[in-house]
Amino acid sequence: MSIKGGSPGLTAGSRRTGRPTMNDVAKVARVSLKTVSRVVNGEPNVSPVLVAQVRSAIDALHYRPDIGASTLRRSDRRTGLIGLLLEDVGNPFSSALHRAVEDEARAHGVHVLTGSLDEDPRRERELARAFTMRRADGLIIAPVGADQSYLNTEIQADTPVVFVDRPANGVPADTVLATSVAGATEATRHLIAHGHRRIACLGDYTRISTARDRQRGYLAALREAGIASDPTLIIPDLHTTTLADRAVTELFHRTRPPTALFTSQNLITIGAVRALRRLGLHHTVALVGFDDFPLADLVEPAVTVIAQDPAAIGRTAAQALFRRIDGDTSAPGEHWIPTTLIRRGSGELPPPLHRDE
Repeated sequence: MSIKGGSPGLTAGSRRTGRPTMNDVAKVARVSLKTVSRVVNGEPNVSPVLVAQVRSAIDALHYRPDIGASTLRRSDRRTGLIGLLLEDVGNPFSSALHRAVEDEARAHGVHVLTGSLDEDPRRERELARAFTMRRADGLIIAPVGADQSYLNTEIQADTPVVFVDRPANGVPADTVLATSVAGATEATRHLIAHGHRRIACLGDYTRISTARDRQRGYLAALREAGIASDPTLIIPDLHTTTLADRAVTELFHRTRPPTALFTSQNLITIGAVRALRRLGLHHTVALVGFDDFPLADLVEPAVTVIAQDPAAIGRTAAQALFRRIDGDTSAPGEHWIPTTLIRRGSGELPPPLHRDE
């Protein structure tokens, strides 16, 4: 059965092969190809009657526009898509950042393509290339590789890029960062203020700039307090909860274990909490983690954290990107999002009186 106004040669119920085209829609709606194009692209000054005819034909034929082709016809050459490349969209930090970007994009009538990089520089390049090949209007990237100069060609071709969480290398672009050094310094000062002198620092991969920054903050607080740093209490390259759990277990099998832990990433904090509970030390060993995480306030004791604001990071990055898309040509800048110490109990435990500091 054909839709009202359909042509004898092509009906909504006709058998056909291949995807329906704009020409097919025009035939069924009995309008010109130009009218279909104007309706599909949301252009004004098309009569409501013709709009209804075209949309009825689109629905009947299950027509889907070719974004690439329609982009060539648009005067601004935009696709209404942006790319978001994060380390792991399953991580609570990345998830909150993603949601903030998505909310900003929705307000601009734009869709978000998202991918996880898994700390793989090759995947960073592959996904950036895949998104730009789909003519994304811009990219937001949490870089994992040591060099982002491969993006210079895209930036010169008017595809703006904004970096989040970590600075880029080899390419000038807007960057949105948390105050990692200051946050780690505050975390370590907090433990020192509660009487601790043997404080272990459990860090992420040393190739990650934020991991290095947080170790710098830890060391700065020790120097400020006149406490000599102990290299045996600095354990890097703990990227998973399992590795963190093992590291903490090993620490407390030593003859002189620490009395407090500074964990510099949320997965490391979770692994440390598990180990401390299994060892029966969760009410004895102080802990401050960098990054908040779900249920941190519900365990006993609740976990004291240096909280980032991933929503503010994502929102700021998206706003910067849309300014660039809209034609902002000012010099690239850095946007710093402050961290906050949230006291919950684990970071306020004093060292045991009998423990040799």
